[in-house]
Amino acid sequence: MTKRLYLYPVWVRLWHLLNAVSFLLLVLTGISLHFITSEGNSLIRFDISVVIHNVAAIILTFNYGYFVIGNIVSNNGKHYKNWRKNLAANLWKQGMYYAVGIFKKESHPFPVTEDNKFNPLQKISYVLAMYLGMPLLIISGLGLLFPETIAYTVFNVSGLVLTAMLHITMGFILSLFLLIHLYTCTLGEKPLTLFKGMIKGYHDSHD
Repeated sequence: MTKRLYLYPVWVRLWHLLNAVSFLLLVLTGISLHFITSEGNSLIRFDISVVIHNVAAIILTFNYGYFVIGNIVSNNGKHYKNWRKNLAANLWKQGMYYAVGIFKKESHPFPVTEDNKFNPLQKISYVLAMYLGMPLLIISGLGLLFPETIAYTVFNVSGLVLTAMLHITMGFILSLFLLIHLYTCTLGEKPLTLFKGMIKGYHDSHD
């Protein structure tokens, strides 16, 4: 029996789409800016990369504020709470399912419900990504966009260098998160099932 759960309201889907597009633009232009050659060659022309990167960063920042406010004023915020409860045991159980159980066609240890759409591994990774990684990425990016706001030196090290290192590190970590996120989204009943759920708003739960 199939039960349809409406887990992704319109505002979540719009945020998710805008977040994905802006982040992909940031990754593409960030790589282009980072690996520019001594001759001035890059994946995308330097001046164009700078403009796209800055505009996408501003969109991402406002969109992140939209996400945080949306989670505060709506029920969607509940899915990011209580992630510490039985954390170690739940992570082990979920990890074993991904490593072994899924290939044996075992039942999911944490089936999706209206009150809990994330499994323990998803929940902690989403909390860390959205409430730690994204703020650090945005703050460091704003620091690079407005370098006059950065401390000149920190422990005798250039504040600009430290900010750039933090920004690049967080960009790399969140890019890895994106790749893993895309992979786990193919682990539904069919490879495109979970993607369709984000487009239509419904998750099909099978009893």
